[in-house]
Amino acid sequence: MKQYNVIIIGGGAAGFFAAINIAELNPDLKIAILEKGKEGLQKVKVSGGGRCNVTHAQFIPKELTLNYPRGERELLGPFHQFMTGDTIEWFEKRGVELKIEEDGRMFPVTNSSQTIIDCFLSETIRLGVEILYGQTLKSIQVADSNWELETQGDAFLAEKVLVATGSNVKVWKMLEDLNHSIAEPVPSLFTFNVSDRRIKGIPGVVAQNVEIKVLKTNLVSEGPLLVTHVGFSAPAILKLSAFGALELAEMDYKFQIEINFIRHSFNTCLEQLKELKNDLAKKTVIKFTQFDLPKRLWQKLVLASNINEDIKWAEINKLQLDALSAQLTKAVFEVNGKSTFKEEFVTAGGVNLKEVNFKTFESKLHKNLYFAGEVLNIDAITGGFNFQNAWTGSFIAAQNMSK
Repeated sequence: MKQYNVIIIGGGAAGFFAAINIAELNPDLKIAILEKGKEGLQKVKVSGGGRCNVTHAQFIPKELTLNYPRGERELLGPFHQFMTGDTIEWFEKRGVELKIEEDGRMFPVTNSSQTIIDCFLSETIRLGVEILYGQTLKSIQVADSNWELETQGDAFLAEKVLVATGSNVKVWKMLEDLNHSIAEPVPSLFTFNVSDRRIKGIPGVVAQNVEIKVLKTNLVSEGPLLVTHVGFSAPAILKLSAFGALELAEMDYKFQIEINFIRHSFNTCLEQLKELKNDLAKKTVIKFTQFDLPKRLWQKLVLASNINEDIKWAEINKLQLDALSAQLTKAVFEVNGKSTFKEEFVTAGGVNLKEVNFKTFESKLHKNLYFAGEVLNIDAITGGFNFQNAWTGSFIAAQNMSK
């Protein structure tokens, strides 16, 4: 049986970050990362389209917590200990400079996730952390005051264990055997499947600032909206999918959304359309895009209002004006299913947050058992927030595991 002071289960972002910080704080500890794959840090590799969205330029703890549909209350204290500014400093000290993009997302200046992977791998080598690949966990149990772990081919004994396995159902089952309760996993961060003539044939079109409601719920979101080959995506949709993960799962991903493409009320829009009817009387409606909408979307919405391609503004009747105002401010679409958002699949679900001490990220049920990252029932919207949760939890757990 191989013996270690600390074993970290899971060679992803949270696992590596914790291992490096523990080793730095206490170089005398014998530390190992157990990773089931042939290589680790796979989610880091594909994040942000291969650029790695390390964190988000939000520097107020309370504001930062608002991006977590699950975990908002619990993360407030931890973010006061370690958050965005600390993440930036941590990477800079190790030669990795980060940059802020217009939407607040932060990436390495190299625009390559390999920069983050190389940083982690070189730090583990420098600090003598062992990384053991091909180690699929079979069991974890208490043995006297230690932890006994069994993988496919090996057995391990450790004084302290950090579970950083992300959304791994088999590991959650093992934690249930240790009397931890697990919130049922459901998908978060997904796009909406919509088949509708108003968006057919215009994939790639982006409406920059829309408001979306899920009808018969309190779910509302705003931001950019992207038309895809199968429906809708972009931040406005992903935010809805994260905050509505549980409700939308209960609906079996079949529901209606109402989109306000121009962020005006129906009546305000109608008044402006009446002005356009006078001002642009001789112009063809479909040819002169209004409200800063993409041209192809404007044309689709005009046609959906029973206004054909030849009609001039002067010729529009009251019914058509009402119809166009409705299409612009309260267009209803049927959602029928979801699609995973690129490779950045996130799951809502995991270890019950009431069973974790968020001052240390240690289990309240078992001494010397710690958690970090998505193994907990914490998830965020897209934009670097899930990684920030991983860095924060791993850092705080490391402070305590190194003692």
